[in-house]
Amino acid sequence: MDNPDDGIPAPGIEIESVAEFDAAAAAGTLAGHRIQSVDLTDRSAALLAADTSGAVFLGCRMTHEAAAKVRAEGAFVFPPVPGLPFDPYRGLLYSPDALYAGLADGGYEATPDARAYRWFQQTRANGDTFASMLRALHDDAVSDALDELLTGARVVGVMGGHATPRGSAAYAAAARLGRTLARSGLTVVTGGGPGAMEAANLGAYAAPHPDPMLDKACELLADAPSFTPSVTQWALAAFTVRQRWPAGGGSVSIPTWFYGHEPPNPFADHIAKYFANALREDGLLARSTAGVIFLPGAAGTVQEIFDNTTPNYYGSRGAPTPMVLVGSAHWTDELPTWPLLRALAAGRPMESRIALVDTVDEAPEALARLTG
Repeated sequence: MDNPDDGIPAPGIEIESVAEFDAAAAAGTLAGHRIQSVDLTDRSAALLAADTSGAVFLGCRMTHEAAAKVRAEGAFVFPPVPGLPFDPYRGLLYSPDALYAGLADGGYEATPDARAYRWFQQTRANGDTFASMLRALHDDAVSDALDELLTGARVVGVMGGHATPRGSAAYAAAARLGRTLARSGLTVVTGGGPGAMEAANLGAYAAPHPDPMLDKACELLADAPSFTPSVTQWALAAFTVRQRWPAGGGSVSIPTWFYGHEPPNPFADHIAKYFANALREDGLLARSTAGVIFLPGAAGTVQEIFDNTTPNYYGSRGAPTPMVLVGSAHWTDELPTWPLLRALAAGRPMESRIALVDTVDEAPEALARLTG
């Protein structure tokens, strides 16, 4: 029941497509519904006929007549913002095709991903409160869409360095890891960038295909080992793999325009790209409810290890989630993270939820053991 003091009626259905809008309109009412980024310019008759009291229209295109009518009924209308290279009200996550639209014709610089990064670089330093608001709206919409996607999923995070080149043994091992995890029924989530992150998403993409497909894909990708010097050639190689082996397995990536010089990899079918890196980092780890596997990396991966350690140490998210570090020499001698992690865990519930293994191929069994 609505609280008359709230000002906004209790929310109804979230509508994120024309088909969902048509179904709700056919039921006779849109009252209290939330309609996100749906083009309603051809739905004026439905808007004029339906009850729209208390509805919220976020970035929906509509005729002036329809907009005036729904406002008069008490609906809240947040109009589209012209000239932006992104939709701040989006109801769904990005796809690789959406972020890389125009790649084949105009190169990476013409894509929505590159244009959004340029906009971010221009606006984050000028103190414009409107731009800050648009970034916040966008990131909140992405979080909402991500939560809806992952409801009920067993999510495992795979973290690792962006510098792992295609064609290397480390890249192939990370790809095999992603495939094994996906085939076990887990939803693979990565930071969405190149290197080990891309490899894990590639492995999940390869999961439905026969085993030789992954080896052949890695061979093709090795012709463009890094996103430098050409993001265009690096991305085109990935789309060539997707076109040669369509209908790949699903996975999720969560990159950020804060590190926009590192392009998002095209192998995750759902991409939750953020402007705010802190929001992205915390959300990535918090959603990895089935555990996190940390491949060898540098400062960014070390940060992620201890970002995940803190809630496990204090129990602020409930029971600690499994953490598997891969590479004994790397995490003991080169970057002695494991001794500190083990010291922090001693005598606490998280002590039985951490493991250090030598090779990537040992990680799935270690994760299953910690989960068991």
